[in-house]
Amino acid sequence: MDFTADWMIMQTLGEGAYGEVKLVINKNDGMAVAMKVINLQEHPEASVNVQKEIAIHRMLSDPHIIKYFGQRTEGSVGYIFLEYAPGGELFDKIEPDVGMESWEAQRYMKQLLSGVEYLHSKGIVHRDLKPENLLLDEHDKLKITDFGMATVFRSRGKERLLDKKCGTSPYMAPEIFLRPYRAEPVDIWSCGIVLVAMLSGEVPWERPVTTCVDYIKWKSSDYMSVSPWKKMDNLAISLLRRILNPMPSARLSIAKIKQHRWCIKRHMQTKGPEILDRSISPAYKRLKSNDFSPPSRDDPRQCHSQPELLLSGPHIISPTGAKEPAHVSFSQPAQIDDMLVSTQYLATQSNTSQDTMQKLVRRMTRFFVSLDPDKALDRLVQALDNMALSWRSYTPGIVTITTIDKHKNQLTFKASVLDMDKQTLLDFRLSKGCGLEFKRQFMMLRKHLSDIVMKGPVSWSIAIATNNVP
Repeated sequence: MDFTADWMIMQTLGEGAYGEVKLVINKNDGMAVAMKVINLQEHPEASVNVQKEIAIHRMLSDPHIIKYFGQRTEGSVGYIFLEYAPGGELFDKIEPDVGMESWEAQRYMKQLLSGVEYLHSKGIVHRDLKPENLLLDEHDKLKITDFGMATVFRSRGKERLLDKKCGTSPYMAPEIFLRPYRAEPVDIWSCGIVLVAMLSGEVPWERPVTTCVDYIKWKSSDYMSVSPWKKMDNLAISLLRRILNPMPSARLSIAKIKQHRWCIKRHMQTKGPEILDRSISPAYKRLKSNDFSPPSRDDPRQCHSQPELLLSGPHIISPTGAKEPAHVSFSQPAQIDDMLVSTQYLATQSNTSQDTMQKLVRRMTRFFVSLDPDKALDRLVQALDNMALSWRSYTPGIVTITTIDKHKNQLTFKASVLDMDKQTLLDFRLSKGCGLEFKRQFMMLRKHLSDIVMKGPVSWSIAIATNNVP
């Protein structure tokens, strides 16, 4: 389907609060761009929010920030064109409950800090840093995206306190729940939670408030024997104690984080994800972790909650002619787009190389199965029923799955059953919720379907040839 005479819509990359993100490719030069499609008629409130997002994003130019290319409006539909990041989302690199190796987490952390440092130098605070909003390009370089909650906190050298309740609760700093708050420390706190997720494969708490037991244990230094902290070494804990300090004024600056031994140390690469040495005693770990720095001046106060959609009721499989209903706001109000993906030149000519095109569709949450599409769909919904997951299907071959994750937040994702030149592909894509929880559900689903999962490398050239990868 042509978007214009020179651009083709190739696939849907993700969904957001006000519409979808599409991958579009220029037929002449092979340039790939992520196109956010916003239905302004269905979401009239989007106009002001999107214009603010654009005003901020267009100011930015940094290797670790997704590039903004432009916008256009046709009737009641708005389009925003952004850099395409073919490496996918950071959460896809994190194994649930395990994480990733320290050397890899260190590399991504340094890149994240570099991007955030640039934002703060421009007087911009992101306020929704999390693995779902951190993308990877073809060189595995991390790039920050989704500036729907970003704002200017410093202008002409004058800094203002912020008052808006926004973010994704596990990644939000405690002072956001108390109001008002300084800008830079809240992004630094979020970077710390991202590091916890990378090192352990989980977030440490649902939200950092006094009613949360997990947070209180951390705050009172009663955390050594509980997850995720017991999975980490002393040096990582030492750094995190300084980043995740409840007092914003005592929190490490980005410059100080970069100087910490964990960031400087050369972490050795091992064969598998690094799991903590269980022989480290809690007492020794506490001695080496260096508790919070002495408190200093600053404010905390304010609060945020995320509305949850009700679980879908009965399963619905519509007739062949039925269409999926228009998208509503699946994402938390803390973000414009949960799965925003970015852009890049794929080639200097229209006949793009197969190797580059294979990178174009890289995503970990998909696999081929040995059944035809109809039988594969039957097995999929059977597995969903066995896992007690609520699902519905309005469009043939597409199933929307809804559940409540372990943090009692709604998780929504889609499964597409695709015929790829006599091979059947099951592709899963997050719509709303935590990327780690989505990955956890995907892995359990794959286990339920293990007897039909095809072994061996995936033939992505087939997917490209048929233009059917969602």
